[in-house]
Amino acid sequence: MTGFEESLTKLEEIVARLESGELSLEDSVRLFEEGTRLSAECRKQLEEAEGKVEMLVKQRDGAMKRAPFGE
Repeated sequence: MTGFEESLTKLEEIVARLESGELSLEDSVRLFEEGTRLSAECRKQLEEAEGKVEMLVKQRDGAMKRAPFGE
């Protein structure tokens, strides 16, 4: 598995190549499939990171409490 930043950079390169309009249909389909795979990989890595992130929530009494991200 590659790192998130590396996957995102590859995905951005694929999008740029697809948007150029200079690829054959076969190459476009191949890159689209690779981009779809990279997008899913990035999404999975973000979801895993989100699950690890905690935020501090201020309680009514002024105390701070840890809570999972997104609650």
